[in-house]
Amino acid sequence: MCTLEKRGTVFVLTLTGSSDQDEHRFGPSVIDSILSALSRAKAQATPGSALVTTSNGKFFSNGFDLAWAQAAGSRTAARQRLGYMVEAFKPVVAAMISLPMPTIAAVNGHAAAAGFLLALSHDYIIMKRDKSVLYMSEMDIGLTLPDYFASLFLSKVGSATTRRDILLIAKKMKGQEALRMGIVEAVYDSVEEVAEASMRLGKQLAGRKWDGQVYAEIRKSLYPDICGVLGLEVEHIVSNSKL
Repeated sequence: MCTLEKRGTVFVLTLTGSSDQDEHRFGPSVIDSILSALSRAKAQATPGSALVTTSNGKFFSNGFDLAWAQAAGSRTAARQRLGYMVEAFKPVVAAMISLPMPTIAAVNGHAAAAGFLLALSHDYIIMKRDKSVLYMSEMDIGLTLPDYFASLFLSKVGSATTRRDILLIAKKMKGQEALRMGIVEAVYDSVEEVAEASMRLGKQLAGRKWDGQVYAEIRKSLYPDICGVLGLEVEHIVSNSKL
């Protein structure tokens, strides 16, 4: 599940769990919880808002709840449940891309598969230097990529070699390597430093007091391919505050 709180101008979305070892897997209830939180943040946004997404424990998120899928009892039913999660998560990515404020992922633990995708849906990723990895596990577990997964990587990761290593070699990247590849904004040694840096960046960006709708439309215009896959249209608007 997740919680949403507002600290001054910064919304903080926290993936929560029952223990420090909770992997924050995205099953139906967790996906619904995230969508609800993003909807509330959008409804409460003002010029000068920002969002930081973080998590409790050693994991940011290990992706879809495959145990829930496998518990369906048959291979066909398991595939149906997996397909349901793939489709249910698509609006989460759409909500992130169209959220009317800057967004920062504070990756203080492992982010794998759909967990990596959630982080990549943000404008900025701040990550622990060691003891946390970014990892697309699909090659290793024998799953193909949903269209919007592939499109987001094409939109956000500029190097074809890096995309190859992430998606075709299933490379596990620690923070320093992800920084060198241009995937993350900054890396820090501790959970506390990641949290502090993420909030600091959130406050800095919120302090610009940008028009959130203008911000969202410019963001969408930067990523036409993923917006096309997600069914997001770019609106052309003029902020009345400057005219």
